[in-house]
Amino acid sequence: MSVSSVSSASSAPASVTSPVLAEVVRSGFVEGRHRGSLVLLGTDGSVELALGDVTAPVFPRSANKPMQAAGVLRAGLDLKGERLALAAASHSGETFHRDLVRTMLDEHGLSPEQLRCPPDLPLDPEEKEHYLASGAVRDRVVMNCSGKHTAMLAACALRGWPLESYLDPEHPLQQLIHKGVEETAEEPVAAVGTDGCGAPLMAISLTGLARAFRAFVLAAPGTPERRVADAMRAHPEYVAGTRRIDTWLMRELPGTLSKVGAEAVQAVALPDGRALAFKIEDGATRALGPVLARALALAGLNAPVLDRIGHAPLLGGGQEVGEIRAVF
Repeated sequence: MSVSSVSSASSAPASVTSPVLAEVVRSGFVEGRHRGSLVLLGTDGSVELALGDVTAPVFPRSANKPMQAAGVLRAGLDLKGERLALAAASHSGETFHRDLVRTMLDEHGLSPEQLRCPPDLPLDPEEKEHYLASGAVRDRVVMNCSGKHTAMLAACALRGWPLESYLDPEHPLQQLIHKGVEETAEEPVAAVGTDGCGAPLMAISLTGLARAFRAFVLAAPGTPERRVADAMRAHPEYVAGTRRIDTWLMRELPGTLSKVGAEAVQAVALPDGRALAFKIEDGATRALGPVLARALALAGLNAPVLDRIGHAPLLGGGQEVGEIRAVF
């Protein structure tokens, strides 16, 4: 399978202007706007709502992780429960995340030095403060993608594939993942880049990303896709953390599959096949919650968790003086 690399800046025509998805309102004054694109699929997989260009390729960033986790299962690695959820995680770097990564490395005869993700601090701000206060330093195990990298290394060790080059796009494992992305998204990968953790990153459309998440929740029991979806939904704190939107959503809306990606990408699938995906054009993660809550409301959901994830206050002098609000 051949892969293409990214050499140009934009995948969409320069003349395309994305719609405003969220406004930044301070003291009743709109001081900023976040543009983006969003797609909502119905239970039959058809497009029910499209805002902006939902067919142009984007980098899903860590929203690709369920597909990557399914790839290690297809390679023959038998992960279950929390371990499989962690393989699809952008974890917060909390103690239980770090402990399980180290346990998994030990179980497969691997060491932290073999991880090719960069050393990092905990993703969760509160956890980061505790971590630094303890005198700890940047570490590969702490990096939010370390569970995925551990699973990739373990799959390669099982198959006898090269460990040092496991992030090469032409590596057998990455070729297997590439194929899985295309099959579940129902479209070819438009480009291959390098993610922040160093792993190959496959560009697909927002519509393709929503189709992929839909495929995971509707897959037959026992398939790699369904196993990943079930593990993520059963153990969402290992996919994200104790103070994260993905965790709240999967905990409070049973059967929901949710995964955020860097640069303000989000994908969600509901157990009946409804699915959505969006990207905030400027990468502002502060707009994620309000946009996600509004999109889920348009999908027909009405639950207290939507108020929780949709609340994005702006502060002035330590007091709430405004908000980031969805405007579609």
